[in-house]
Amino acid sequence: MATALTRGVRRSRSSAFAERVAAATEAARGLKFPFTLTARAENHIRGHPVLEDTIARLKAFEDAGADVLYAPGLRTVDEIRAVCEAVSKPVNVLAIPGLSFAELVAAGARRVSVGGSLTWVAVRAMADAAEAIRDAGDFSALGARVPLDEWLA
Repeated sequence: MATALTRGVRRSRSSAFAERVAAATEAARGLKFPFTLTARAENHIRGHPVLEDTIARLKAFEDAGADVLYAPGLRTVDEIRAVCEAVSKPVNVLAIPGLSFAELVAAGARRVSVGGSLTWVAVRAMADAAEAIRDAGDFSALGARVPLDEWLA
């Protein structure tokens, strides 16, 4: 539960983060090539999933010059829509099982990331194959191949 003290700490941290975004924006604008600066509010995945705080952070990042805003950990179409409607910059959303790309876009997402999720899909496939070998002596999963010739053509 947030107290007056912790709210102040969060506000001052948000302010410091916005200052960092402003400095990064200034540096990015000085580059000789196009650069998209994405500012990320991680409070939803760091134990403080308060939507109003997320929106306040993203608005501060928008004001500081970020090109894209990102709040990993939004879990519902309503949360995504609320964030997208609260800011004018494009919003990046972390894909989650149960919501389709079309639903994310309809909620206002302009960019979708998968984060490390594809790694966990691969790890699950590896663990399933290992369990089949250990439990049943079944090596059939080792026959799985990817079409590298096509992919690298």
